[in-house]
Amino acid sequence: MPVIVRCPWGDSTPDYAEYHDTEWGVELHGTPELYERMSLEAFQSGLSWITILRKRPAFRAAFGNFDPVLVAEFGPADVERLMADAGIVRNRLKIDAAIHNARVIVSEGVDLDALLWSFAPKKHKRPKTFADVPAITDESKAMAKELKKRGFKFLGPTTCYALMQATGMVDDHISACFRAKEAAATSR
Repeated sequence: MPVIVRCPWGDSTPDYAEYHDTEWGVELHGTPELYERMSLEAFQSGLSWITILRKRPAFRAAFGNFDPVLVAEFGPADVERLMADAGIVRNRLKIDAAIHNARVIVSEGVDLDALLWSFAPKKHKRPKTFADVPAITDESKAMAKELKKRGFKFLGPTTCYALMQATGMVDDHISACFRAKEAAATSR
């Protein structure tokens, strides 16, 4: 059986391997889909991604599958329900931000897909090693600045870059990773 070479983090747990192989760096579109990822990246701030990944089914149940129209209607009772839900990260600031951000999307009629993807770099250099992967880029700084200007919360440049990586706006699979080799083979 051939050995699969992944980005180093992708081999650390079966959950990470599945996420690495099937989701991370794959283009994702749609306002609800991007709202989910935006919210989960904000919840991840200060925590390990594996924590969020393992709680994702509970997050989806608690936040109505991240339908921004539904979440925008959440009130104080919903906040208390979420604060009591041990299946998710119970951080009031992050919960409030997720609800607030849904309200911005709905009240301002934000096409989250068009907005976020407008910051995808035209060119991106594939990292050779994991040490070459940046935490912040000019594009993620610009995205965070625009989101803040529009009233979004809990989305700084580092969180925005993680969002860009997770949704395929950038492909940071390192050169030796099988996903990078697949991408190179399909671009020929």
